[in-house]
Amino acid sequence: MHGNSSARGFWGLLTDDERAVLADLSLTRDFPPGVTMCHEGDPATHLYVLVAGWVKILSVTADGQERVLALRGNGDVVGELAGEMAGHRTATVQAIDLVHALIVGYERFSSFLDANPGAAHAYRRAMTQRWGDAADLLRRHPLTSGAQRLAALLLELTGRHGTATGGAIDVAMPLSQEELASLAGTSRATVARALKNWRDRGFVRTSQKHIIITDLGALRKIAGPQA
Repeated sequence: MHGNSSARGFWGLLTDDERAVLADLSLTRDFPPGVTMCHEGDPATHLYVLVAGWVKILSVTADGQERVLALRGNGDVVGELAGEMAGHRTATVQAIDLVHALIVGYERFSSFLDANPGAAHAYRRAMTQRWGDAADLLRRHPLTSGAQRLAALLLELTGRHGTATGGAIDVAMPLSQEELASLAGTSRATVARALKNWRDRGFVRTSQKHIIITDLGALRKIAGPQA
């Protein structure tokens, strides 16, 4: 059977046999934390399937500012659009932690989907979910404050890779406040102010590269019904 609704990412939706076939068509590589896997503007010949680990998707603005566009992990496919568009990378991909990835050429991946209808269905499902999430984000943006968007982002990160510990949820946070602000579509000052406010109210605790959520319900209320 294919993965159920709790499976995350394309890789998690494949059967064991489909994973074995795709792995045989791919190169396997580990990327240490902080390593750039590809640069914006590079020729695009392949995509990545993130078997384990997390990456950040980056772009540089016209004035030279680096902007975090998205986080990917949990079996996500990364770099799939570049091959369908101009043939060049539309963003930079950088490993956050140790990333274990499959590297597969576009033609091989397309042939794999053609030969495996279940995998093709899983791919469409994963992409539809991603596009839906992006559409929801655009819809919510003008209706929410920066603090609300930050709360929604922390809830998303909690669901993706939070760890329950002592009645709280520990979220590994290898992102700076500037990067959190970029992802939430707000300013660094807003992020710093919101985190201080939530610490003072006992909703969160922070330490180096960690945010501990101590009151999940309070964050849900802050994020609002759109989250």
